[in-house]
Amino acid sequence: MAFEIERIELVIFDWDGTVMDSVGRIVSAMQSAAQLTELPVPSDHSVKQIIGLSLDLAFSTLFPAMTAAQHQRLFEHYREQYVERDPTPTPMFAGAEALFLQLRQQQKRLAVATGKARKGLDRIFAETGLAHYFDTTRCADDAKSKPDPDMLLQILAETRLHPEQALMVGDTSHDMLMAQQAGIPRVGVTHGVHGIEVLSQFQPLAIVDNLPQLQRLFTQPAVTLPL
Repeated sequence: MAFEIERIELVIFDWDGTVMDSVGRIVSAMQSAAQLTELPVPSDHSVKQIIGLSLDLAFSTLFPAMTAAQHQRLFEHYREQYVERDPTPTPMFAGAEALFLQLRQQQKRLAVATGKARKGLDRIFAETGLAHYFDTTRCADDAKSKPDPDMLLQILAETRLHPEQALMVGDTSHDMLMAQQAGIPRVGVTHGVHGIEVLSQFQPLAIVDNLPQLQRLFTQPAVTLPL
């Protein structure tokens, strides 16, 4: 399959599990929050499947029978656990900033489409100093939850680009389906939640194991990639 780098003007990144290695903290924070809310504690696998969704959709998927009061308590406990109490590290994946720098040097525009709340992404940008790489971002507060294509359609409208001029990079089926529904080419990354067997179902241009591999795809104007 031809991966025509020159046609791509905008690269859109998911965040958790794609750019930041935060899956472990999301899982443990969600399990702790469930326990504190006196809800059934979900398995690691179950929590991983909701990563990338907005919190409201994630909660209703994991705990379909919970009450409105439990929902509010769960939200408060999860936010406290994730931001303040859970010690699980959340480093950037190796090669993330080098990739952003290279893409900017190649005159690519960058964006983020994440299930994080705006407050959460702003906090991460403040901690990492990475905000200047991105032209625009969409968070759970701004659009319908993945896999609805609303986030990506908003980004395309703002940047005045066509779907074929953009590329979505993500680690979950939610990212791939969102891009597929928006008509945007996509690349899957296996170092997050889903492996090749899931990501390949959404006809990505390529599937890579890490960000340095993705960076190498942008070193030539066109390259043919086997899936």
